[in-house]
Amino acid sequence: MSIDFGTDIYEEPIVAKTFLQEDAQEGSLRPKTLREYIGQKKAKDNLAVFIEAAKKRGESLDHVLLHGPPGLGKTTLAGIIAQEMGVNIRITSGPAIEKAGDLAALLTNLNENDILFVDEIHRLNRAVEEILYPAMEDYAIDIIIGKGPSANSIRLDLPHFTLIGATTRAGQLSAPLRDRFGVTLRLELYTPEELGGIVTRSAGILDVAIEPEGAAEIARRSRGTPRIANRMLRRVRDFAEVRADGVITRAVADEALRALEIDYLGLDPIDRRMLSAIIENYGGGPVGLETLAATIGEESVTLEDVYEPYLMQLGFLTRTPRGRCVTRKAYEHLGLSAPSGMADGSEQLSL
Repeated sequence: MSIDFGTDIYEEPIVAKTFLQEDAQEGSLRPKTLREYIGQKKAKDNLAVFIEAAKKRGESLDHVLLHGPPGLGKTTLAGIIAQEMGVNIRITSGPAIEKAGDLAALLTNLNENDILFVDEIHRLNRAVEEILYPAMEDYAIDIIIGKGPSANSIRLDLPHFTLIGATTRAGQLSAPLRDRFGVTLRLELYTPEELGGIVTRSAGILDVAIEPEGAAEIARRSRGTPRIANRMLRRVRDFAEVRADGVITRAVADEALRALEIDYLGLDPIDRRMLSAIIENYGGGPVGLETLAATIGEESVTLEDVYEPYLMQLGFLTRTPRGRCVTRKAYEHLGLSAPSGMADGSEQLSL
């Protein structure tokens, strides 16, 4: 595909040379090397092999696609890849690249073996996405200079680079783009033990005293997500400094998280509102996602991407062709009596 630069102007705000500003506070907690990175053992071990092989050959790393639920460390892992490869990383996001000229300017400003990290890559528009096809395969793009009968097309060579794409919705990537990634890694939810290690490490960086039982309590309520664990740690630290002696014990963590309305399984008020709405308004389901979102005043995409995966992992919620349904476990967790026609497992007998 040829690109007409026209009067497009490349604006610096669409790309960040370091981590995004919104990650500034969390940046100090991010691991910098694979050795420091806790969890995701399978993905980490494979990535270590790919990085070592690329370095031995003196080549750029093959293009990498990172996908999985939000908050699991995709941006952190991209930074680690750049650190391990010893190259620069430029960070942008799919929605920020509005025109083909924006992406072309980004690509032509990369140095040899540099990394371009595109967050939310599934939100690239189709015209921009098509620029990536020859860039990823042939490290070249075609541009049009001039307009009308005098226009000329020239092929512009690009430095060998690595594209790292991150997405929470791998299924929304087009097949041509997805197939051009040589390395595809799915990040899974963390175990409580892994999260406990992350909380302990973060507490050391934040210079806050924490007991193993306190770290385990925070980890247990963190929904398998390091971002949530670190956020909870900061809030529990506040309670420990104001209402305790500054040490995060299990009792302090429990008191703080109860004050934040986060129960012993990590469910927050929105989780409970979802379950309660399905039970009280729709008899336990089924109910459509859009209807449920309107009922509790949240966006459907937020419910689908942020809240549903964890509720389904706990066995509190199921998806059926007719809509969302709660299970007996959800009734029991909310202290309600389940209908007699409901199965003990993951679906209702009436369905």
